[in-house]
Amino acid sequence: MPTLSIDEIMKLLPHRYPMLLIDRIIECDDQKRIVAIKNVTVNEPFFQGHFPGVPVMPGVLQIEAMAQAGGVLLNRLANMAGKIPYFMAIDKAKFRKVVKPGDQLRIEVEITNLRSKTVKLEAKTLVDGAVASEAELLCMITDQSAGA
Repeated sequence: MPTLSIDEIMKLLPHRYPMLLIDRIIECDDQKRIVAIKNVTVNEPFFQGHFPGVPVMPGVLQIEAMAQAGGVLLNRLANMAGKIPYFMAIDKAKFRKVVKPGDQLRIEVEITNLRSKTVKLEAKTLVDGAVASEAELLCMITDQSAGA
């Protein structure tokens, strides 16, 4: 199973600082499943306001990290290279554990339904083996130039 560095991730995703929310791919079967890592540091810009004195990673950013990992997986599929998934729906989102500076998010994403224009993903983040968040993501698949 291939691993990908941040440089390789940046070749596959259009996201850049401060919105690039995955640091490394540690597993990818190039078909259905991917596992990414996000090292959560106190230097993240969102911690300045969420929340002063009690830094907590926003749940929506955890979901965005899930979607970015899914985007890398889609770009690794032969017929999906150069595509960008846009959110259509987020279902069954649950936040089970506070994510704070010093944590390492393990982001696990699996394709459960793939059609020519849509993809459904089941995703979760874990910290120290415990589920921090989970969601089902439904995305519309577009060409990279379609968003311009």
